[in-house]
Amino acid sequence: MRRFKIVIVILVSLCIIPVCFSSVLGEIPTVFTPINRSGDAASGLGMRRGINIGNALEAPQEGVWGVYIEDDYFRIIKEAGFDTVRIPIRWSAHAESYPPYRIYDDFLQRVDHVVSKALEQNLITVINVHHYEEIMYDPEAHRERFIAIWRQIAEHYKDYPETLYFELLNEPSYNLVDRIWNELVEETVKVIRESNPTRKIIIGPTRWNSVYKLEALKLPDDENIIVTFHFYTPFEFTHQGAEWVSPSPPIGRKWIGTEGEKKQIRDELDIAVKWARKHGNITLFMGEFGAYSKADMDSRIRWTSFVVKEAEKRGIAWCYWEFCSGFGAYDPVTGRWREGLLNALVSSKHYVSVETDAGSILGAGWYEEGSYATIRVVETSIGFPVTSVFDHFEGLRPEDRLIDTGVVELYVDGPRVIKAVWRKDYTLLLGTVAAVCVIAVVAVFLYRSRVKTK
Repeated sequence: MRRFKIVIVILVSLCIIPVCFSSVLGEIPTVFTPINRSGDAASGLGMRRGINIGNALEAPQEGVWGVYIEDDYFRIIKEAGFDTVRIPIRWSAHAESYPPYRIYDDFLQRVDHVVSKALEQNLITVINVHHYEEIMYDPEAHRERFIAIWRQIAEHYKDYPETLYFELLNEPSYNLVDRIWNELVEETVKVIRESNPTRKIIIGPTRWNSVYKLEALKLPDDENIIVTFHFYTPFEFTHQGAEWVSPSPPIGRKWIGTEGEKKQIRDELDIAVKWARKHGNITLFMGEFGAYSKADMDSRIRWTSFVVKEAEKRGIAWCYWEFCSGFGAYDPVTGRWREGLLNALVSSKHYVSVETDAGSILGAGWYEEGSYATIRVVETSIGFPVTSVFDHFEGLRPEDRLIDTGVVELYVDGPRVIKAVWRKDYTLLLGTVAAVCVIAVVAVFLYRSRVKTK
């Protein structure tokens, strides 16, 4: 009897092991090969494609937010295909709180070093006033100090190359309303022009540099003004899981690239373009855009690539947020770019990806606009005794070409994502169970026959 029980245990185990093994086989990752290639940039400025070195000099102290600017960063940025770097700076934390509001020498020397290293790489270098939170809540009390800080910055850098640009203030908001901001812009630009008559000055609207507040922005009569806006649409996607946002958008939202999703981005960019044309073709600069690392990487790549290409089609210069922190395109630990994000920023190609719950898919990656991406399911039937059988692709469009079972050619006119749908086939499992039952019955019969003969 004991031998009979052992036989049954072995038979059951033989049924279970293939099922477990099948689940492991289903975890083969999607394959893609990013290609790093610079595309065309449409802006009339030398400033076209940039990146922010955020969370460094705009932190309360450089390094406390995890980023200390290394000299080699600027070479890395330049060689990757960028022509511009934006350096956010919290001057207000390094200046006296009483007249004449002197900027501390040691901090100014540190900024000098960083700016010089950027300019040595022939990068257009944007410095701004960043995280001056006090002026947002009490603008009248900080008006004099803000202007004094800019007077010192302008005087100090007056002999620097014209490729050093000034940006007045990052994301004016809260009590710094349109009327007060417009007055402050006019007064500050006059002060800067005393020592820098032709330097580029970047100015943005209120409500965190929103395109929806461009109409309220009043600009000085100055041909060297650039207008900036920031772009994080849809916010629920780009800021999901962001710890500094309250309430924080829930994690898990994807950006697939549906017609509705793409229209939302195009419409918002068009607001900026129409405003710029209405006011004499003012040069536009998308000074910040990016998706936080809590979003899935494929969605971040698709969103970034689409925003970049739509901005460039409209002649909008841009500056990705940011280099090597929570939104970072560069990994400072490995010393390498996150290739998918880098390609999204500097490649002329579009990203094609496939979602799948089983099997292995070939063909995802980067493709030229107007081409076809061949997507192929490596094996259309996998697993034992429960088999996953490829059924169909979801997300195909009329212009796509279905070549064979598990093979499709996708027309690439932007980021594309499709899903490979699988169904479960229990035929082998049922056959295995039936075989086990037959063996068990035979074993019982033989055992009883043997007992009777004794």
